[in-house]
Amino acid sequence: MDLSQIKMIATDMDGTLLNTKGEVSRLFFELFEELNELGVIFVAASGRQYYSIIDKLKPIKNDIYVIAENGALTMRQDRELQTTEIDRKTYLELLDVTKNLQGSQVILCGRKQGYIQDYGQDFVDMFSEFYDRYEIVEDLATVTNDRYLKIAICNQKGAEKYLYPALKHLEDRLKVKVSGEIWLDLSHNLANKGYALQQLQEVNNVLPEETMVFGDYNNDFEMMGRATYSFAMQNAHPNIKEAANYSTKSNNDNGVEYMLHKMIKAKKAINS
Repeated sequence: MDLSQIKMIATDMDGTLLNTKGEVSRLFFELFEELNELGVIFVAASGRQYYSIIDKLKPIKNDIYVIAENGALTMRQDRELQTTEIDRKTYLELLDVTKNLQGSQVILCGRKQGYIQDYGQDFVDMFSEFYDRYEIVEDLATVTNDRYLKIAICNQKGAEKYLYPALKHLEDRLKVKVSGEIWLDLSHNLANKGYALQQLQEVNNVLPEETMVFGDYNNDFEMMGRATYSFAMQNAHPNIKEAANYSTKSNNDNGVEYMLHKMIKAKKAINS
């Protein structure tokens, strides 16, 4: 494993770079400064809202690329590089489908902000960890002054068991992704982290063998295929462990930082 050739790093956030408290370690920011000095491009790739991602990475937000909403939006320095949206007709069709999902909460992930109906304060408290900007509306179908990036659905009993079976029939034309234990996302077929990362690789002339990625859940699957050095977290879903070429420690044991340190050491050894 020759880590000295790495030119781009892309990492998921929840369950990967963030610990279970939703925190980024101080060690990561220290390592990032070394990555920056070595000219390594860093990409934060998450199902989170863009504004939530840059809030977590505030000290370095102007020095990174951000793939948000599972690949539906790519940003750099508050500049929009690409969006992959759902048209309004499809959006309204999906709202009709999700009305039958009992015990679930539906979120419209717009370009400007997120939108939810009044599901109660407990849900808002949990939801606001992932959505820095949002609005509570009476009816999601009335939202017309925004662009539709994806629909996220939450079921506290489990997305894989209670949501995916009811929505997998949509996979012939949309991305249906179980993106966390209680989350499932519906988006355009090209809205995935792998496609968004491929675009950044092409723009920056970076090859898969010069790329390192980290992930833990099914929404990281396509991203695993864009890097020779793909790492599954110890806490990753079995699908990601199977898709990744390598593994690292858990998110609570600084698994990303562990490999970044090894990569930095390898690059410095070559340079010296």
